[in-house]
Amino acid sequence: MPMDSVEFQSILKAEIENAVDYYDSELSESRITSLSYYLGEPFGNEIDGQSQVVASEVSDTIEYIMPSLMSIFSKSGQFARFAPRNPEDVPAAEQATTLVNFIVNNDNNGFVVTHNWFKDALLFKLGVVKAYYDESISTTEETYSDLNPNELAILAADPDVEITAQEVTEALALDPISGMDQITESYSVTVSRKKTSGKITLENIPPEEFIFSRRAKSLDDCTFVAHRTTMSVSDLVAMGYDQKTVEEYAGYYDIQNEEEVQIRYGDIETSALNDEPDPTQRQVLVTESYIRSDYDEDGIAELRRVLSIGESCEILENEPWDVVPFAVLSPVLMPHRMVGRSIAEMIEDIQLIKSTILRQMLDNLYLTNNSRINVVEGQVNIDDLLTSRPGGIVRSRAPGMVQPLNVPQIGSQGFQMLEYMDLVRDQRTGFSKASMGLDPDALQSTTAAAVNATIQTSQSKIEMIARVFAETGCKQLASLLLHLAKRHMTSERIIRIDNQFVPIDPRAWDNDFDLEVTVGLGTGREDEKTAMLTQIASKQEQILQLLGPDNPVTSIPQYVNTLRRIAETAGFKDVDQFFNPPAQILQQLQAQAAQQQQQPQQPDPKVALEREKAMAELELQREKMTAELELKRAEAETKAQIRREEMEMEYQLRLAEAQAGRDISTNLPRG
Repeated sequence: MPMDSVEFQSILKAEIENAVDYYDSELSESRITSLSYYLGEPFGNEIDGQSQVVASEVSDTIEYIMPSLMSIFSKSGQFARFAPRNPEDVPAAEQATTLVNFIVNNDNNGFVVTHNWFKDALLFKLGVVKAYYDESISTTEETYSDLNPNELAILAADPDVEITAQEVTEALALDPISGMDQITESYSVTVSRKKTSGKITLENIPPEEFIFSRRAKSLDDCTFVAHRTTMSVSDLVAMGYDQKTVEEYAGYYDIQNEEEVQIRYGDIETSALNDEPDPTQRQVLVTESYIRSDYDEDGIAELRRVLSIGESCEILENEPWDVVPFAVLSPVLMPHRMVGRSIAEMIEDIQLIKSTILRQMLDNLYLTNNSRINVVEGQVNIDDLLTSRPGGIVRSRAPGMVQPLNVPQIGSQGFQMLEYMDLVRDQRTGFSKASMGLDPDALQSTTAAAVNATIQTSQSKIEMIARVFAETGCKQLASLLLHLAKRHMTSERIIRIDNQFVPIDPRAWDNDFDLEVTVGLGTGREDEKTAMLTQIASKQEQILQLLGPDNPVTSIPQYVNTLRRIAETAGFKDVDQFFNPPAQILQQLQAQAAQQQQQPQQPDPKVALEREKAMAELELQREKMTAELELKRAEAETKAQIRREEMEMEYQLRLAEAQAGRDISTNLPRG
């Protein structure tokens, strides 16, 4: 027996209020601060008449990380890859991979969605994407003339067709069977044809619109999560809801007028939203909740989707559901918490400190160029003194009546502090000139290998963020997209992949797949990747030449796949212009093998002897390569250890220099 509607509404309202209170007390203030720092807003401690410069540390760091993240996720050209669990799952896994990546990159603007998703996470601790099936109905008007009764009946039987106008025309015609004249009817009609279309849609959810239970560790164990936004009365009525009920709860603006939203649009809006003059455009608070509740009172909480409006949570829809349609990610994971840490909050204090140092240095420079003057009252012409111009004179009645007040120079100490704060920032985020290959002091008289090692070491934190994104939100989103495709795609779909039209039918996928998220190949640079792939292709060529195409080590499709990857790494999107797809090559090879089986051949002893000889040579080369790799690995570890010791010594030296500069400035006599 279902739960009483009033009781369920009270439970829902309590969950929403608890989640909103958690957002207001724990998350909102932090996000407001991060956004203010990113936009370079004043701190509120500025003094009139003094420097008010604001450093851009938060913005610089996030904008430095974003290109690297987007490059990592876009290099492979695939958002996710599904791996088969059993041999018979291979074709379905390949089709699932093709479909999910097509949904992300073609049905939606995948680059913009992932860009905003990642940036929300770096800036606001949590990035949220919502995936849902958006079904739309379009109506077209068509006109038909001279229809006979059978044709009219067929047209009227179409459930998507509604006859809006009809005209009957009667005429005499000779019956070929009886030879007598008879009256025939023809019809001219105007119809309204409905066309239902839909697609899986990805939507970036603003952080202030996403609420969830306090103790949530992840979306899997979250008992309550909701998308809380506003919609116009017109949009809700168009969706089929009762106009009178919707208008009763219209007139809500708290979300749009919250401080977090106002700061986001502060540079293009100067005031809060006001009431709309058109009643149909008035805003209504809409909360789409996913709550685990024992609605049927069987002792087990089930997931339900509930759509409610207004602060009183008037329920419009309440239905059982199968999956939460959100994917969330945080750049720095916190154990046992769904919301981790953001990059912005890790360097906000550095931006404040650097801004303070810059302000002090500029104020010191202003005082140096326009120093204060010590004058003897009554002995100096004050008007001359206040008129500052090149070549001007100051009249005084005796020598020494005008003397400047000495201002201590703090430029060198200030620059040392700025360098130290840059070092702290580098340790927290990996953002440095050396990581971008732009620091001439660090790169001068340095080998190419050392420079590359420095760059790769500094980028390790960015790669860690990319791995966290891949294993959390990206995996959630790929699984969600596959679930939506299997649930809502009711017919076969033909999509264009690599200039080929591929039919895909998710209804045939009764199995599950292992999910892998592609985040680039290795951590090296493009030239290193190309060189390594070229070496792999060379070894594959040797194996194919020595052992033939049926060897147990590598196959022709694998060799072609390596060649295609080399072309992709070089930046060529359409690699089919160079090589056929491996699947097509495999089909051709299987067809050739089937033809050869029909014509049995006698084994050639000479060929068998040469194959055994080639296998022995291959084993010898493998042992030699293994020994060389072990030697190179040992050398690389030794060099890396030496480099780490050098960097530690350099850090201690910089720290000592900064401390020495601070001691000197402390011991200087004060004027």
